[in-house]
Amino acid sequence: MLVREAKLKPFSSAAQFGALDEAIRTAQCVRNRCLKHWMENRGTSKNDLQRLCAVLAQDAEQPWMKKLNAHARQASAEKAWQSVANFYRRCKSGEKEKGFPKFKKHSRSVEYKVSGYKLSDDAQQIKFTDGFEAGSFDLWMDSDARRLIASSKLNRVRVVRRADGYYAQFCLDIERIEAGEYTGSVAGIDLGLKYFIKDSKGSEVECPKYYRKMQKRLRMAQRRLCKKFRRTKKGEKKQRQSSNYHKQRVVVGRIHLKIQRQRKDFALKTARCVVKSNDLVAYEDLNVAGLVRNSHLSKSISDAGWSTFRNWLEYYGKLWSKVVVAVNPAYTTQDCSGCGYRARKSLSTRTHSCSRCGLEMCRDENAALNILKKGMEKAGMEYQNSSEGHSQTGSRVVGTTTPTERTTGKMNTSGLLEQSNNLSVVAEPVRECSDAS
Repeated sequence: MLVREAKLKPFSSAAQFGALDEAIRTAQCVRNRCLKHWMENRGTSKNDLQRLCAVLAQDAEQPWMKKLNAHARQASAEKAWQSVANFYRRCKSGEKEKGFPKFKKHSRSVEYKVSGYKLSDDAQQIKFTDGFEAGSFDLWMDSDARRLIASSKLNRVRVVRRADGYYAQFCLDIERIEAGEYTGSVAGIDLGLKYFIKDSKGSEVECPKYYRKMQKRLRMAQRRLCKKFRRTKKGEKKQRQSSNYHKQRVVVGRIHLKIQRQRKDFALKTARCVVKSNDLVAYEDLNVAGLVRNSHLSKSISDAGWSTFRNWLEYYGKLWSKVVVAVNPAYTTQDCSGCGYRARKSLSTRTHSCSRCGLEMCRDENAALNILKKGMEKAGMEYQNSSEGHSQTGSRVVGTTTPTERTTGKMNTSGLLEQSNNLSVVAEPVRECSDAS
């Protein structure tokens, strides 16, 4: 399934967005009613929630339920059941955080299956035909995406509300297939805060720090928002916020949205370059959720976007049939990549200096070499040090060693091509994008 996105522009008036908001709120109400039904009735199944959608449409107390398209109500019930199924899975696997399903308060999307909308033949406009009568919208997108949408089968259409407007996501019934180019190179990647990544070849990419660059502008916008907020005294009725408050709230939301998009674009392009130039990529399997608990580094870790980068590494690895493997990060910084001697060092020590073999290099590059060793071992390959010292690394597929491989730092890809059917065992699964992506 391939997803393409277009921005919605109202065909007649901006009041059409109000109808989309009503559809989004109704979809949220359906999901919450399904979740409440599961809580109150033990043994409720997915089919029970689907049947509940027809009952909700006939509810006289909530007549707006019937305005929402029947398939959109079923899609909301599927989302409710997905949260229940995830809860059951975590309980069965014995995870510490069970994640009990919660009611939605601020939903931002509504999903249509095969009805409730009508797309023009040239994919220039889309018309929503359910009871809310949102009307027709112009679709703003690039020409390649427009041709692809017009010539493909649509599985679902999702309307997403963001700080800068409304978007339509088209789920196409096609698979993205691309042939990967094998270069014969391997790389281990160390993730960091000073350098976003540093690989086993010594190459490095600076951390962009988008949030910190926008922090001053964001602080000023949040101060203006706070000044416009109407506080309610104790015992008084809650006051309604002014239109200027809501306008400033949109300004703050757009700043956060820009940071999010910058971070995603940087992670996508960096991951694409790394996977395209290497046949095997080994990276640290970091517990980001645990690392952000450090109050001194939580802002920098969140700003780096390691999890997004990891997801794109896995995506391009599976797309091009490259080996992308996650390894245990334990002791990768402390162990010497030359002799294996373990020397503890603090976070402020940026140079690795081994007291046993005398090896001296950047601590991040030393960690990247150790990550590469673990990754090749996990992928069923064998690592060898280069004959020219530690400035280069050599690698080989077991049974296919040549003198050229030991001196150039490359590997024979014939072994990888023969084992292409087993790459799914090593590569991580691809995660699907969420509504906010």
